[in-house]
Amino acid sequence: MEATRYPAHWEADVVLLDGGTAHVRPIRPADADRLRSFYSRLSEESIYFRFFGPRPQLSDREITWFTNVDYADRVALIATIGTEMVAVIRYDRIEPGEAEVAFLVEDAHQGRGVASVLLEHLAETARERGIIRFVADVLPANQKMMGVLKQAGYTAQSRFADGVVRMTLDLTPTETSQEVTASREHRAEARSIERLLSPGSVAVVGAGREPGGVGQTVLRNLLGADFTGPVYPVHREARAVAGVRAYPSVTAIDGEVDLAVLAVPADGVIEVVKECAEKGVRGLIVVSSGFGETGPEGRARQDELVRIARAYGLRVVGPNCLGIANTDPAVRLNATLAATIPGRGRVGFFSQSGALGTALLQRVAQRGMGISSFVSAGNRADVSGNDLLQYWEEDPQTDVILLYLESLGNPRKFARLARRISRRKPIVVVKSGGTTQGVPTGHAAPVLGLPDTALSALFEQAGVIRVDDLIQQFDVAQLLAYQPLPAGPRVGLVGNSDALALLAVDACVSAGLEPRPPVNLGARAGAEEFGTALASLLPDVDAAVVIYMPPIPGRADEVAAELLRVSREGGKPVLATFEGQLGMLPELRVGVVPERGSIPSYAAPEEAVRALAHVVRHARWRDQPVGLPVETGDVDTPAARELVARVLEASGQAGPSPVTGGRGAVEIDATELLACYGLTVWSSEVVESPDEAVAAAERLGWPVVLKAADPEAAKRAGTVRLGLSGPDGVRDAYAGLKEQLGPEAVLAVQRMAPQPAVPAVVSVIDDPAFGAVVSFGLGEVTARLLRDEVYRLAPLTGEDAATMVRSPRGAPLLFGEYGYPPVAVEALEELLVRVGRLADDLPEVARLELDPVLVGESEVIVLGARVVLRSPEGPRVDAGPRRLG
Repeated sequence: MEATRYPAHWEADVVLLDGGTAHVRPIRPADADRLRSFYSRLSEESIYFRFFGPRPQLSDREITWFTNVDYADRVALIATIGTEMVAVIRYDRIEPGEAEVAFLVEDAHQGRGVASVLLEHLAETARERGIIRFVADVLPANQKMMGVLKQAGYTAQSRFADGVVRMTLDLTPTETSQEVTASREHRAEARSIERLLSPGSVAVVGAGREPGGVGQTVLRNLLGADFTGPVYPVHREARAVAGVRAYPSVTAIDGEVDLAVLAVPADGVIEVVKECAEKGVRGLIVVSSGFGETGPEGRARQDELVRIARAYGLRVVGPNCLGIANTDPAVRLNATLAATIPGRGRVGFFSQSGALGTALLQRVAQRGMGISSFVSAGNRADVSGNDLLQYWEEDPQTDVILLYLESLGNPRKFARLARRISRRKPIVVVKSGGTTQGVPTGHAAPVLGLPDTALSALFEQAGVIRVDDLIQQFDVAQLLAYQPLPAGPRVGLVGNSDALALLAVDACVSAGLEPRPPVNLGARAGAEEFGTALASLLPDVDAAVVIYMPPIPGRADEVAAELLRVSREGGKPVLATFEGQLGMLPELRVGVVPERGSIPSYAAPEEAVRALAHVVRHARWRDQPVGLPVETGDVDTPAARELVARVLEASGQAGPSPVTGGRGAVEIDATELLACYGLTVWSSEVVESPDEAVAAAERLGWPVVLKAADPEAAKRAGTVRLGLSGPDGVRDAYAGLKEQLGPEAVLAVQRMAPQPAVPAVVSVIDDPAFGAVVSFGLGEVTARLLRDEVYRLAPLTGEDAATMVRSPRGAPLLFGEYGYPPVAVEALEELLVRVGRLADDLPEVARLELDPVLVGESEVIVLGARVVLRSPEGPRVDAGPRRLG
């Protein structure tokens, strides 16, 4: 039979439990020989458990049956590593909504989590085809298969009859199944990065004999850092490089190779990757340039590099990157182009830019901060910041995470991970405005569809500290890595300079902190005076800034030691401007590794205060309860999904095409859809004459408003006539608006909402990178012009909704200020939660706009709503089963 084409998103690269990778895809008729080879490698026990009896080989008829499926009632997914098939899972529909499932994993690959990830993907595929339940007949001795089915997190039942256990899985996603998926993803991705950062051996391919070459530089840096494992230079001709025996190829190396650094010309990288795969290398660092940053040809070469590497189970850092480093004394890895690596510290550092990497590491070293590990991802074709977040979350040597990002690969996943990790380990991000590296393989370009303020808001929602530049990033990192979090905004100031103290006070006020009157000790103050002043100040503040700028140097060591002693006893964060130097007290020398409790020193008090303000806001975020999506009992999600499907079907846009995805979009009135989520839109009637306007007013009930029916025209000032209480007023208003807007203008009548009320706008946009994003702002013309809006990812927690209502600059109008009465804020928050639920439930909603929303003293009224629907191209970003990219 001719195979039906299947959706592109049914294929995926995945990370397995041990950190290796595999490719998941539907089986094809051309896989017949691959299936035979796979079957020949299975043990008798595996075959017996699958077929309930011995079956030495599959017949040609069985091979044809297993490899020819219709991708609807019969679906089979396989996992491949390299060119070999290592596992297969399949379902066969046995009745509407129910299918029988079975799987087989090659014995050599059992225990790597292959079956679990295949089950996740097959369950998603089955749900797309209308199957809501799997059944499996399992022999009682087949504990592995029963374990995979039970541990998936779905609601499972089992019964024993006729010597077989029949297991039934309800495929409806549950909180448990989602937690299981996230936990497995976390362990697998963390393990894949651990393998890169803690290799037992390293090969440098392209390590030339000429000093100054890229390969030899990496080799010398590895040797100079005293890497704890063997280092193998690879050169086609040389017998030794930098005094170390060289090998003509990776496959010629007589020991195992865990990590390979590739420093060969771009057109030779693919061949070396194949050699590394043959050798069993686990990870690659590609420092070579000539890939995605050079244009379409380089991008194609980069895509092929990643495809081959992932197919053979390798993760890739780069290409066009600086490399990676790990300061753990048990590893001592410097596989970078940077000769200077900071000492051991508590900070993990990810840089997307290779060009900036060397300068960044030098700055860290100059401050005496130290790092735990460092990754420069370059074009970020495979390994991304999200992978490093997974690793650093569990790394006991990392307390603070620094990210320099030029683009966000999977922003929705980043937000999910950051929201969890920030509760334990601060994340400090510098997000530049663009990328010089080309669009990375499998990753999105810089965020589309949303302003930069939205990105900042989404970082804030996830607890991420976003700073403007690298100097600020290091300023904040110094404080977070070595001092406790402040309990509040109260700041004590101790110093020997009135001028600098006043600058610190002004900086505190500007940053929203609460400075106490500064304590000026005078120019002659020494260690005893500084220690006494700080000790007396700390009990009444949340943090302290010490300014030590003596006119005659000479007693700095004594003062630093005393400040350190007092700050450790006080248990509160202490920062300093100590002789204008950058570094960590008590010693400001480069190369001295600070300890927990060391005091960060800044060049100026304003810089210290700025760093402290970032940390105070982060501590406040941590103190907030972990919000959960609010349950709303009167929501009818099935009805909403049926409505959306019906609308798309009627418009000819229903269902994604098998390969290319969505077919278009259709705009409709949102009234019926919002009703499924317990939200009412006040009706309005389009009118074409003064008489129709009067008749509509009679039906709707007086008083009424007459307004422009076109949503864009209605946003302009003067396009609404309010409080019309009789026919004459309606006729006059109709004539006036027609004269103002033109004879072709379309007008509408709507019942007058109670006054006073504050106008607001609530929107949803399905961003290509983030997915569903909810925005809120006031509806006044000035607020619209200034884009005074706030954004959050859907779904919204109660805390998210409360923050959104209070965040716009015009928010005081909602709380009884400037002559406005207090309005129904709680009802507004509930509306936001319901809109967030709708946005999360329905990926078909490309855009939703509630405009205007009137927030009155006792209720919230939606006067206008429209929605744009489109068939999605596949699962939402970061939705569905685990996948790389």
